[in-house]
Amino acid sequence: MAQQALKSIGRLAGVATAGTFTVSSCIYNVDGGQRAVMFDQLRGGILPDVMGEGTHFLIPFVQRPIIFDIRTKPREIPSVTGTKDLQMVNIKLRVLWRPVAEDLPKLYRELGTDFDERVLPSIGNEVLKSIVAQYNAEELLSKRAEISLRIKTEMMKRAKTFHLEFDDVSITHLTFGREFMMAIESKQVASQEAERQQWVVKKAEQERQAMVTRAEGEAEAATIITNAMEKTGNGIIEVRRIDAAKEIAAKLSNSRNVIYLPNTGGGGGSGGGGSNLLLGLDAK
Repeated sequence: MAQQALKSIGRLAGVATAGTFTVSSCIYNVDGGQRAVMFDQLRGGILPDVMGEGTHFLIPFVQRPIIFDIRTKPREIPSVTGTKDLQMVNIKLRVLWRPVAEDLPKLYRELGTDFDERVLPSIGNEVLKSIVAQYNAEELLSKRAEISLRIKTEMMKRAKTFHLEFDDVSITHLTFGREFMMAIESKQVASQEAERQQWVVKKAEQERQAMVTRAEGEAEAATIITNAMEKTGNGIIEVRRIDAAKEIAAKLSNSRNVIYLPNTGGGGGSGGGGSNLLLGLDAK
């Protein structure tokens, strides 16, 4: 009896295992951000329907689901190309791309699952070379936004042929050859030197104008003094001498190293002809 019970339990376990295997082999899941296409051996390969997210049924050993990730993914495409003026430039393009969900059966039938490795580098390099060759090296820097827009438009146009979409295309890296960079640096140095020379010339011109104005002022003052002397004789010179003496005396009187000695000389009734003295004393 015990052996029969064990055999019964073994048969039930086998049936349950077989049933579980049968059910799991008849369903498959499509996660969020994914789509699936079905390969059917009896109906001629890839079916035209695209399966959305969720659990779906299949025929075991006849049908096989192929899962695709349709979320937007980044990729960097490097390229070395030449400009219109024959300068070599290293350029990197960053694209945000995703497959067109409705075209997944065609995409798999034409390119397989590694379509990104086949398509993106090819169209990226081709578009970069064709557009960059239309601009000079300096225009790549001054017209960067315009060039990025042209590259984005052309790549979106080409991507539709391969059932892809680009959400964004931008230039992330742009460098030139060593010879061109040295030429740019030399040009900048020469431009700065030219600007400095222009400043020197302007400064010399302003100094010359200042000297001319100063000389004209001195000549006019000399003319005025000459005319005044012709009218008044030496009186104006005496006035100037007195003014200068007053100014010198005022400055010396405020100095700590100068002492004032009044006139002490006696004299006749005429009052004497002595003069006052200002003596400089050594601070030491």
